Amino acid sequence: MRYLHTMVRVRDLDQSLNFYCTIFGLEEIRRIENEKGRFTLVFLAARDDVTVAKEEKAPCLELTYNWDTEDYQGGRNFGHLAYEVDNIYDTCQKLQDAGVTINRPPRDGHMAFVRSPDGISIEILQKGASLAPAEPWISMQNTGSW
Repeated sequence: MRYLHTMVRVRDLDQSLNFYCTIFGLEEIRRIENEKGRFTLVFLAARDDVTVAKEEKAPCLELTYNWDTEDYQGGRNFGHLAYEVDNIYDTCQKLQDAGVTINRPPRDGHMAFVRSPDGISIEILQKGASLAPAEPWISMQNTGSW
């Protein structure tokens, strides 16, 4: 058995691609437009997984955009995505500078949570050992839910 992908439904494909690719740093590796089914599938991979994901040997994030409008909430989404990063502080600062709320700041130098435009919770984990606790993250309170 092999893990293939995680699918999340999105309401606005352009807004979601801006978040996941431009701001968060994933890369689109393939797209499927299905006119009969009236949906678009966009597969994204993390920077370090792009080459093997293109060979379908690494898990991807599948964004499913249904052309007919529907408001997805709670049960139509799911728990969270998780990504490992080289420097959690730099990643959170980049996201915050782009206007993303850090719902659970990386006070421990190891874990943070943010949400996508569609409310998908994303866990960000420090690669390797936790970084030393540092400001402004130590003093930052949780915001909303994750």
